[in-house]
Parts: sequence; C-alpha cells; structure tokens
Amino acid sequence: MASQARFVLHDHRRPSPHFDLRLEEDGVLRSWAVPKGLPDDPAHDRLAIAVDDHELDHVDFEDEHKSIADTGTWHEHDRDERRIVFSLHGRNAVRRFALIHTGGKQWLLHLTKEQP
Repeated sequence: MASQARFVLHDHRRPSPHFDLRLEEDGVLRSWAVPKGLPDDPAHDRLAIAVDDHELDHVDFEDEHKSIADTGTWHEHDRDERRIVFSLHGRNAVRRFALIHTGGKQWLLHLTKEQP
C-alpha cells in the first residue's frame, strides 16, 4: 500500500447490534460485519461476515443507527488466499489481527499473540 490506508470500526445498531470493520483497499472500503466486536484476547476469535464493499466516503459516516467506535490507518503484514494479517493504528492503540477465511462469506477475526 503506497499511502496510509484508512480503516473504520462502526458501532452499528440496526437491524441488530453489531460492528462493521472496514479497510480501505483499491478505492473502496472492504467490509466485514463482526457481531461481537473486535477480539480483545488471542484465545477468543470472533466471527466476521464479509459484506458488500462500501464507498470511501463511508469512512467518516455516522447517523442515528451507526457511530464510529474507532478509526485510523491500517497496515498489511501478510496475505494469501485464506488469510490477511494486519495492524490497526486506531485512536488509542496499535493492534495486530488476522482475518482467516473459513469459507463462503465467513471469516474469523483473530487478535494475534504477537503485538506491536
């Protein structure tokens, strides 16, 4: 990634409470719905469901049903057809995660043991 790619974590309250993780890539925001939010312990992975890409202007979008839980930039460390390892440089911390593709639209979001 040549420039600082952005990310946003939306706290989305409709149709049911969940979070949306959006990573800027190739002119869009790649997006995953994460029902229980980002993991805070490497022993507890979270389901992440791939959803449609969003336009870049969604990076700072908020309304009565959606607020920004965290935002900043992200950096990719490694990628193959089944896994993306990346760091989120958020408002208060830098944390390293892996998205692991388990089939179809389903992924696991894993907080790595190795942290920056």
